[in-house]
Amino acid sequence: MLNLGLLCTQIKLEEKLLMEEASRRVHNVIKADMRDLVFDLENYFPFDVVLARDFMHPRDLSALFLFERAGIRTVNSYDVARRCSDKVAVSKLLRQHEVPTPDVLIAFTQESALQAMDKLGYPVILKPAVGTWGQLLAKVNDRESAEALLEHKDHLGSYYHSIFYMQKYITKPGRDIQALVVGDEVICAIYRVGKHWITHPDRGATIKNCPVTKELETLCLRAANVVGGGVLSIDLMETKDGLTVHEVNSVGEFRHMLEPTGVNIPEKILSYVEKVTVHV
Repeated sequence: MLNLGLLCTQIKLEEKLLMEEASRRVHNVIKADMRDLVFDLENYFPFDVVLARDFMHPRDLSALFLFERAGIRTVNSYDVARRCSDKVAVSKLLRQHEVPTPDVLIAFTQESALQAMDKLGYPVILKPAVGTWGQLLAKVNDRESAEALLEHKDHLGSYYHSIFYMQKYITKPGRDIQALVVGDEVICAIYRVGKHWITHPDRGATIKNCPVTKELETLCLRAANVVGGGVLSIDLMETKDGLTVHEVNSVGEFRHMLEPTGVNIPEKILSYVEKVTVHV
């Protein structure tokens, strides 16, 4: 039996299913709610392992760091979560390890960002350096739109909006791919099909099973290894030259993957958690 800490704020369907699977395995599940946690520098927590299910804001990263320094195994690890929370770091690591990924430019002022967009060529995808679920993405079609968007971001005042992450627009066949990696296995993948350029369930995309081909498996495992491995959601696009990875996420939602793939995802995740905890 494991004392499993579930690091989350909201209990969504994914967390409910994980808790049910953990209970079925006779593990003791303790919700570690970020709103209630208080750390000092010598904390003791009754966890054998912590499963991180919150989106990795700096507060969540700090909690993972402190859990690990208290000798508690975390899934994913602090280092993996930190890398995946930063699109700049992920893009650099993918390119550095020759994993196919779209061209990206990063700038820190309106003026340099505008020059970068001109260099990439329109349309350009402007993303927050930290973010998920397809939020705050913009497809910038021309220089006039670029000037307006950059001015708006600059006036938002947030630190995260002062990092301009610009990705080359990739023409895709009305769909993209989300794959789920657990340890050394690509357990399932789906097509997200939609008319909007953001093919995401929250934007009305429909979901279909995607066969895990050898090409998809190899590329996903390479991308997962680049960031340090664990339980990871990989976003990919199909191009005329093959698949390309455009995001690696440390905390992936999987409710929309369950029915089309038929894979018991909570069972796979809990089996991995048990495996890595036993081998600490």
